[in-house]
Amino acid sequence: MCDITFRQANGADIKQLLRIETAVFTSPWSEDAFRSEFYTNAYAYYIVAEKAGEVIGYAGVWMILDEGHITNIAIYPDEQGHGYGKAMMQELLRLAEEKAVRRLTLEVRVTNDRAQQMYKKFGFKDGAIRKKYYPDNGEDALVMWVEL
Repeated sequence: MCDITFRQANGADIKQLLRIETAVFTSPWSEDAFRSEFYTNAYAYYIVAEKAGEVIGYAGVWMILDEGHITNIAIYPDEQGHGYGKAMMQELLRLAEEKAVRRLTLEVRVTNDRAQQMYKKFGFKDGAIRKKYYPDNGEDALVMWVEL
């Protein structure tokens, strides 16, 4: 994707991340949740995707020693379907490897086939089911993992 760039996110990006979060997720994170990630969680690392100077997506990962947990990957709805999510995942995996992370996990809704298929293209495998994980509708989450 030559028309997007990536950079590390910071607290100044919170308003833009909230805009994306509320447009994409049925149970969006709050401003306080993002503030906690940026200002108190020493393990959190977030990136943003920019297109023509505008933030169109973001992704986050907690990196603890050699393990990582992907918290969120989101692309603003108007920008979906152009491969930006794949590009963001590639960047997240590159950063994790750069920081000596050897294994990544994530949760995804059991009904989100589109995301699951993308993760599988990056080598993620199905793991456990977290029952009633999502608070908006009690949907189960599929835990996926990959060895880097």
